[in-house]
Amino acid sequence: MTSSPGHLITVEPGTTHVRVVRDGRVLAESRRPLVLRETGCPVRYYLPPEDVRTELLTASDTRTHCPFKGDASYWSLPDAADLVWAYPEPKAEVAAIKDHFCFYDTETVTD
Repeated sequence: MTSSPGHLITVEPGTTHVRVVRDGRVLAESRRPLVLRETGCPVRYYLPPEDVRTELLTASDTRTHCPFKGDASYWSLPDAADLVWAYPEPKAEVAAIKDHFCFYDTETVTD
């Protein structure tokens, strides 16, 4: 957990079944996401690399900086720029998300 006045981030192991589908193709599917909750942001699911079809993704030149999580790298599909991101060297307080992938459009699946 990391926090500053008015800002809190928690990362917990999850058991929610999540899936990422784009144009009918499954890009990722996991039953073991890390659940990141951050003040002012939607819940995000960080997926282990083994659960992501990384062969479909192309590394992007985009980089962003979060003062709470660190520097993010991005990946794209041919028709979807910067669709997914990861933190190769996250801040110590959120170290669990290292190299896990996060997508904008992750859906939860009811088994």
